[in-house]
Amino acid sequence: MESRGFCISRSKTEYLHCCFSRTVEVRGEVTLDGMKIPKVDKFRYLGSIIQQNGDIDEDVNHRIKVGWQKWKYASGVLCDKRMPVKLKDKVYRTVVRPVVMYGSECWPLKKTQVQRLMVVEMRMIRWMCGYMRMDRIRNGVIRYLVKVASIEDKMR
Repeated sequence: MESRGFCISRSKTEYLHCCFSRTVEVRGEVTLDGMKIPKVDKFRYLGSIIQQNGDIDEDVNHRIKVGWQKWKYASGVLCDKRMPVKLKDKVYRTVVRPVVMYGSECWPLKKTQVQRLMVVEMRMIRWMCGYMRMDRIRNGVIRYLVKVASIEDKMR
């Protein structure tokens, strides 16, 4: 293959064996020119984390983490009390939300994962508006003020 311009990095190459059904067990090892290729339980592919058992928990955790990083970068606008809510809304919807939702169209979501994403989003929106949970303002009211649809609705 290397003669045709395709070069494989032997030090960076790894493989993932997906075990979606527990009935088949594969034994042995994968080698390339006599060098053993390490087997991994998860790896990143095109920005998403693929797990051996097909779960998406790692990918959801990663998306939440990256969303908070983008939130931090945009916090100068999102947390400024002098900025109009309409501008904060646009910045949130164009900067933070797409990062959190990246790859979600392929996720087989469970209720717990949807709940985690909704909690993260509401925490960001409350922070953006300057409200705390102790203010006892319902999520629907805050969403109406900011004019942001639920992340669950956007994923569906």
